[in-house]
Amino acid sequence: MELSTFDSLRYQSPFVLLAISLGATSALRFFLLVLKCLYVLFLRPSKNLAKYGRWAVITGPTDGIGKEMAMEFARKGLNLVLVGRNPEKLNKVSAELREVNSAVKLKTVVMDLSDEIQLRVLIDAVKDVDMGILVNNAGLANEDPVHFHQLGEDTTMKIVNVNLVAPTMITAALLPEMLRKGRGAIINVGSGSTDLPSFPFYSVYAGTKGYIKQFSKNLHIEYKQRGIHVQCQTPNLVATKMASMFSCSFFVATPSQYASSALQWIGYGWHCKPYWAHSLADYLVGTFLTENVINWATYRIINNIKKSGPEDQKM
Repeated sequence: MELSTFDSLRYQSPFVLLAISLGATSALRFFLLVLKCLYVLFLRPSKNLAKYGRWAVITGPTDGIGKEMAMEFARKGLNLVLVGRNPEKLNKVSAELREVNSAVKLKTVVMDLSDEIQLRVLIDAVKDVDMGILVNNAGLANEDPVHFHQLGEDTTMKIVNVNLVAPTMITAALLPEMLRKGRGAIINVGSGSTDLPSFPFYSVYAGTKGYIKQFSKNLHIEYKQRGIHVQCQTPNLVATKMASMFSCSFFVATPSQYASSALQWIGYGWHCKPYWAHSLADYLVGTFLTENVINWATYRIINNIKKSGPEDQKM
């Protein structure tokens, strides 16, 4: 007579029962984790962004991620304050936004974030609007991978000003109005390089983005009880001018793909990696590779695309 599963378990040793219990628990936890990931990435509804305010301010809106995020905001009916350094590009993207939604209201602020930041101009532009969302998107990196000593003082300061000084000062300028209203969202576009153990040959870029990640976490803790949602988004590779050596692929998102995912995450958590393939890549790397292997691989990959110069040849 065959024993039932329950009867078979009764005759097992305590160690076997413990092993079976641990295995079943692990399998259940993994199954629930998969269900949670599927819900978060594909099924969770997006927030009503208008609850933060009818206007969004976005820096770097004329190309890449910034432009596509502006398009997504326009599709959702939000009015926009566009902050960029090139008036011709601002006018061009404004015309494209009106084609997406003719009802959208637009303001442009000409400002070079790599130089002295004219905060008063930006403050004046938003003083009479229901400003609810700030997207610190503008970013700058060295065009080619180089050793730190080759970067040059001028390029170093421009990267620091655009990636670190500008978002800090713009946030400081616009946050008081959010506090006065008791609502708002601040989205800082960071970098997937800060989710890796190291990112050689882009030391200043990755360093400034690391600051943005920690800055965002601190602000989230400080202001979440006062109705202000602060979030740092850390995309991996997106096919923009900043990553011109990469073309779109499974793990390299188009700016449109990323922007659509980015808006879905606003209001959820202080840190996120919105595009699902980027999250998958990070999971696979973190699960199967050690830190030393990741450091070795990152160095080799970036060094292989590094353009050799005279200084390299002396090393």
